Amino acid sequence: MGIPVRTFDAVVVGAGGAGLRAALQLAEADLRVAVLTKVFPTRSHTVAAQGGVAASLGNSEEDHWHWHMYDTVKGSDWLGDQDAIEFMCRKANEVVIELEHFGMPFDRTESGKIYQRPFGGHMSNFGEKPVSRACAAADRTGHAMLHALYQRNVRVHTQFFVEWMALDLIRDAEGAVLGVTAMEMETGEVCIFQSKATLFATGGSGRMYYSSTNAFINTGDGLGMTARAGLPIQDMEFFQFHPTGVYGAGILITEGVRGEGGVLRNASGERFMERYAPNAKDLASRDVVSRAMATEIKEGRGCGPNKDHVLLDLSHLDPKVIMQRLPGIREISMQFAGADPIKEPIPVVPTAHYQMGGIPTNYTGRVVAPRNGNPDAVVPGFYAAGECACASVHGANRLGTNSLLDLLVFGKAAGESVVEDIKALPKSPKDLPKDAADYSLARLARLDGQANGEGVHEVQLALRRAMQDHCGVFRFPDMLKQGVDKIMEVAGRVGRTEIKDKSKVFNTARIEALELDNLVEAAKATMVCAATRQESRGAQAREDFPERDDANWLKHTLWYRDGNRVDFRPVHLKPLTVETIELKKRVY
Repeated sequence: MGIPVRTFDAVVVGAGGAGLRAALQLAEADLRVAVLTKVFPTRSHTVAAQGGVAASLGNSEEDHWHWHMYDTVKGSDWLGDQDAIEFMCRKANEVVIELEHFGMPFDRTESGKIYQRPFGGHMSNFGEKPVSRACAAADRTGHAMLHALYQRNVRVHTQFFVEWMALDLIRDAEGAVLGVTAMEMETGEVCIFQSKATLFATGGSGRMYYSSTNAFINTGDGLGMTARAGLPIQDMEFFQFHPTGVYGAGILITEGVRGEGGVLRNASGERFMERYAPNAKDLASRDVVSRAMATEIKEGRGCGPNKDHVLLDLSHLDPKVIMQRLPGIREISMQFAGADPIKEPIPVVPTAHYQMGGIPTNYTGRVVAPRNGNPDAVVPGFYAAGECACASVHGANRLGTNSLLDLLVFGKAAGESVVEDIKALPKSPKDLPKDAADYSLARLARLDGQANGEGVHEVQLALRRAMQDHCGVFRFPDMLKQGVDKIMEVAGRVGRTEIKDKSKVFNTARIEALELDNLVEAAKATMVCAATRQESRGAQAREDFPERDDANWLKHTLWYRDGNRVDFRPVHLKPLTVETIELKKRVY
């Protein structure tokens, strides 16, 4: 074939929380596992998660997994699959206690139990009042989690391929996934990783927005590879804007600040969330708070000379609480906003944060795609977990702290599914197709041979501007229509990008061009599905269709790259063991 082939039982792409949790499950089962990652594992974006991981431990007040399930279904605006949501909420206590046993340094209560804080949308007794459910390690929970999981993987000798970029999925004539092509950044060498199971844990695509809380590595790589392989990606119109990004910098200010008692104020100092969510106030779910902030700004009650942000006020809190529970937030605020939250409020604005959509999977982490009339047909050999996957536990809007829970529960579940499936397979892997690497090599050859093309950075900027301007917190019909045209025009430009540096060793220009190939697929899916869905639900707030429309739109969207086509699959309204949580108006 001319290029090297490395053979493993399983290949995991991505080494954030979901990838590490899955890899641990595989390595502990004595499988030969390769973990490919663009950055050193502890540099993965899970490290940026601040506020906590949800579990109904009930360490400071009564709590129950069924209440957590209700909140998650309600938070999802009923678009979440209730079987997957029940599975996640029931498993929450188990995976958090397991993590504690791995050595994660959670904050503690006086009695030595894991400390829990309130978080937006998490309520007691089916929506009665806010409850403390977020298990926290100060405001650096993701950082602590990632290090605990990485150390555990080192202990079981997981094999990491650091600074490798996966390029494309390899599928056979029947559609089964047989591995990936990948490129080593240090040498530019392309290699095939052949495996019986390929698990994507590649994270989100937040870098398609101009203002984002996401790291530069979050370029939707798993989504791009999946779309190019002819498989659909699901519910991409639902992109969460975190209410509190630092104004001007976009850096995340955790919801844990409001969980500890911080409040949002407009230019006249009014605590405006009382008008929008009289019950939950500043702890309403994220889409509700983001829209309230955007409305305050739009109606002229914003702060600063341009009236274009609001203020997050902690100055009434005991300085000890800030120093002990929110030390990183104080540091971020002083460094990026020039404000010490002990004395003055932090200027904040809603910022692109999390994709609720992704690669469709069932609650066991197996990737699904409609086939022969079956909307839940499993794609053999392919698994996904974490932000790149859509199990769909988050539906139209994710509750804070459910993302760290999602990657633990479904990272482990996907790992267990791989172990189970591999046991039933023959000892030697399937033969690779003769042209396994041709597509990837052709993509690289195009980049190297392109003359008189466009600069990657200019095209990237056009993509981010189009997404920010046309597909933000509020979506307007004419803007969406223009947005689809703009994104398709940008997609044409992506096919003509040129890199001046043709060298092989650590060629970051080539990596950025390849990342842009992935990012544009995520952006097309998001914009096209936002224009297709004619209703407002969760993070999708359309001015021309302001109400949720369950009669016509209680269904998942599936975007296919081929023909830029949108299809649909039903929402799983039946949980595993309990009664369906019936549809009702979503108010906080």
